[in-house]
Amino acid sequence: MALKSTRRSAKVLAALATVSLGLAACGGSDDGGSTDAGKDSGATKIDCAPYKTFGDLKGKTVTVYTTIVAPEDGPHIASYKPFEDCTGVKIKYEGSREMEAQISVRVKGGNAPDIAYLPQPGLLKTLVATGKVIPAPPETEANVDKNMPDWKTYGTVDGKFYAAPLGANVKSYVWYSPTAFKDKGYEVPKTWDDLLKLTDKIATDNPDAKPWCAGIESGDATGWPATDWVEDVMLRTAGPEVYDKWVAHEIPFNDPAVATALAEVGKILKNPKYVNGGQGDVKTIASTSFQDAGLPILDGSCYMHRQASFYSANFPKGTKVAEDGDVWAFYLPAKDESTKPVLGAGEVTAAFRDAPEVKAFQTYLSSTEWATERAKTCGTGGCLTANINVDPELLKNPIDNLSAKTLTDKSATFRFDGSDLMPGAVGAGTFWKGMVNWITGQDDKATLDYIENSWPKS
Repeated sequence: MALKSTRRSAKVLAALATVSLGLAACGGSDDGGSTDAGKDSGATKIDCAPYKTFGDLKGKTVTVYTTIVAPEDGPHIASYKPFEDCTGVKIKYEGSREMEAQISVRVKGGNAPDIAYLPQPGLLKTLVATGKVIPAPPETEANVDKNMPDWKTYGTVDGKFYAAPLGANVKSYVWYSPTAFKDKGYEVPKTWDDLLKLTDKIATDNPDAKPWCAGIESGDATGWPATDWVEDVMLRTAGPEVYDKWVAHEIPFNDPAVATALAEVGKILKNPKYVNGGQGDVKTIASTSFQDAGLPILDGSCYMHRQASFYSANFPKGTKVAEDGDVWAFYLPAKDESTKPVLGAGEVTAAFRDAPEVKAFQTYLSSTEWATERAKTCGTGGCLTANINVDPELLKNPIDNLSAKTLTDKSATFRFDGSDLMPGAVGAGTFWKGMVNWITGQDDKATLDYIENSWPKS
């Protein structure tokens, strides 16, 4: 499944030509909790006919379990209101940074949510193997065929469709302060070598600051931001074809191509001259939460932070996120300007209870009506989906506009997050753990050998 998915880049980019709004795969500012959805009374009125086919649903409850926590959860919760108004169903929302690790435990223990937002197609495949995931209803599949056809593969396991795509994001970004760059005369780098030269210059010019700040702590999901670094750099050093082979395990995890990428990441993340601005030494990367990691850009103790489009939601209220604002993002450059690899990801919605109200809500989440409402409730940005039938004029936030331009750039080569496509035991397990060990002192070879030896044998 992974290999098929990653090699559909041309079609995915075509599907994103009118990219619309949704929410990011991972993240949030603090631990979440169970929340009643639909507190916003200003919801859009939608056609209720598609949901009447599921029968009288008034008084029913659907539980949703996600990685999306405050402050990113609020707009998502508000987007459920039209469905609640139509059907009388109450949506109970639970967001947790531990979700990726806990969902398998809950499913096996008989405590599964009705619907889970899964940030990893590989995790979906693992859960489908338990026999507990309910195939998506025909109404949901019809919506996906109409609205997100080239992302359907990410919710398909062994030829059967289970989970509709929900959100999408761009990961190949570096956050920075336009004002700080201007004051120092720094220019946005156009190539990877330019980025390394800029990094060294910042380190030399600013003894009281660091070029980079980073953080990979994320509860039970600690380590995932470091895997993104490896994936982004792997696309740049090895190219998309080798990347595809790596994701599908057609080359081993400790292949020389992967070793080259990890060593390149180490030039930044394991260099005490370059990290960890505003936080401490190299090892503090492992203990700094990903939500807090980029905030030192605002006080000048850090100049750059590599993180996805959805990171904009983590800057404090009042922060201007714009090209002329307090913070902005530039594309993580490739080896040269002739190529533009883009790393991205998103969630899929899997169901664990076979009930009309659950099927109805799945169908709503795959609809243009939901994507439109999500656009209207979107707050601080990082809100993309692959729905091709939503008015692109709804992209009001600057970071969303930048992301849409990145994804629709004809010179771009899109690849889905590699760890998200790998078997869950690796992509949401040993790859995360291995990168934590690497940050805290383990060498490159031992890290890659550990992950390779953990790959499922069948």
